[in-house]
Order: sequence, then C-alpha cells, then structure tokens
Amino acid sequence: MLFLLMIMLFVPVVHAAGSPPLRFGFYTRSCPGAESIVRRTVRRAVSHNPGIGAGLIRLHFHDCFVRGCDGSVLLKSLPGGPQAERDHPANNPGLRGFNVISKAKRRIERTCPNTVSCADILAFAARDSSQILGRINYPIPAGRRDGNVSSFNEVTQNLPSPRLSADQLIQNFARKGLSADEMVTLSGAHSIGRARCSSFSDRLYNFNGTQAQDPTLDRNYAASLRATCPVNGGSDPTVAMDPATPNRLDNRYYAELRAGRGLLTTDQTLAESPATRGYVDVNARSYGVAWAAKFGRAMVKMGSIDVLTGNQGEIRRSCSLVN
Repeated sequence: MLFLLMIMLFVPVVHAAGSPPLRFGFYTRSCPGAESIVRRTVRRAVSHNPGIGAGLIRLHFHDCFVRGCDGSVLLKSLPGGPQAERDHPANNPGLRGFNVISKAKRRIERTCPNTVSCADILAFAARDSSQILGRINYPIPAGRRDGNVSSFNEVTQNLPSPRLSADQLIQNFARKGLSADEMVTLSGAHSIGRARCSSFSDRLYNFNGTQAQDPTLDRNYAASLRATCPVNGGSDPTVAMDPATPNRLDNRYYAELRAGRGLLTTDQTLAESPATRGYVDVNARSYGVAWAAKFGRAMVKMGSIDVLTGNQGEIRRSCSLVN
C-alpha cells in the first residue's frame, strides 16, 4: 500500500567550521518558487521515464561522496583541461538526470537569477524523486554553494565499488560520517534503477567463461540474469536492480536480499555479513512507513556531507560550467 509521508527530521547538519549551516526554508524570501519549479521539472521527466528518478537519487549520492554535496558531478570536462567526475567510468555512461537538473536551473534562473545553487537543485530533485517513486517526502535544508573543481581521480578514491565487502562499505561510509545502519538504509535506493551486466558479471561467470557458482545467489535468479547477460554478448545490457518492484522505492529490496536476489556484490553482502545482516532483517520486517522515515533521515544527513555555504564556492549560472 502506497503512502505519503512527511518526515520530521532532527539530523545534525555537517558544514565547514565557521560557515553558516544549512537551514530549512532557505529560499523562502529570495526564491520562494524554487522547490516547486524543481518538483514540476522532476515530475514531468519521471512521468516519461521512471528510471530518471532513480538516476537523480544516484546522481545526488555520487555528488556527495566526491568533494561533498557541491554539484561537482555536474561539471563538464573542458577541452584541454583535466577530466571531470562525470567522465569517470563509474559515472559515464551510467549516470542519468543531468538534463533534468539543467532544465530546472534554467527555469529558476528566469525567475531568480544568481540565487539557487545547482547543488541545492540536485538535493531537491533527489527528494522529489523519492516522493514520486516511493511516496517518501522529507524536508531538505538548503544553502549549499557550488564548487568550482571536479576531479576524475577523486571518484576512484571516494565512490564505493560494486564489488566491496560489507566491512569495506562500512569503512567507506564511515569516512563520510555515515553509520553502518545508515549505509544499509541508503542502499535501499537500489530498489529502483538499473545496473549494467558488467557490474555483476563476475557473479555469473568465471574468467574462462564457465558458469560461476556463487552460493549467495539464488539459482533461478542467476539463470534469469545469464539469459539477459550472455558471457559473449558483446554489448553491455542493463538489468533492474530489484526484480520484485523495479519502479517503486520501498523496503522490498531487503526481502530480496534475504532470498539471495541481491544484484550487486555490495547488495548481497549486506545480507551475508554478520556486521550488516541485522540491519537488513530489521528493514525487511519494518512497516514501509518506518523504513521510509529512516531513509529520509539518512538522505538528509548524506546531503549535508562537506557542504560549501556562506561565501564559499559560487552560485553557478549554468550547472555544467563554473562561472
């Protein structure tokens, strides 16, 4: 049963020492229609392609884990200059939603020029995607400023690989100030979206092309994945992250993990490791509304990682270019 939930949040906001914190209602006076413009833009895009909603949540995550939530993932590489984050194989061609953010920014600029950051637009868009696909609605503190650096190499150093163990994931998220419980909760975003066969093919095939025998992978699920991802397929097709409810953001994802139907190594390891299995069990047994509240709180905390505020950074006129 779907629900609409407005989550009241009491989450500490992380920001640089001496800089003002993020706050709710940041644009109430300077650009009161900002969040509405983003919401309408996102809703229109998701109505045409539900995968865009998953893409926007993932885009926000990839932004926050590299240099903090500063919109650096949105910057394009310039000719003759260093490569930007969005060109890294972890982001290209998989990340989606760039055009939605750019479209929302252009609409806001016509109403409130030089006021709303691309980093805030991205945070709003991820929240709106959660509401559209999961009826999870939570307030977002704003006031982020846009960074002016985007580094290809920093993606490798900061983003978790899809083949990490649970202990490695815990360490990766801990470096960003997130707990193991919050890491497992945020992983629930994998109940929507798609992944390329190459990101989990080592669970299906050995190096010599023979079938791998992954004891944590349900046999019937493995057979269906091999049908979509042949060993010598040539192309790199995509598969729904959650075979049960691929277009609904919900806690069914955890039940799938318990049944051996986690797609990525980083999904299934959560149900196998003693360090995280308990969190998976709690989320699987929870009422949807309880997990949704946890998800909203974790998203707000993630969206506050190493933010730029006050006079730091800038307000970009175009989300893909520094001023």
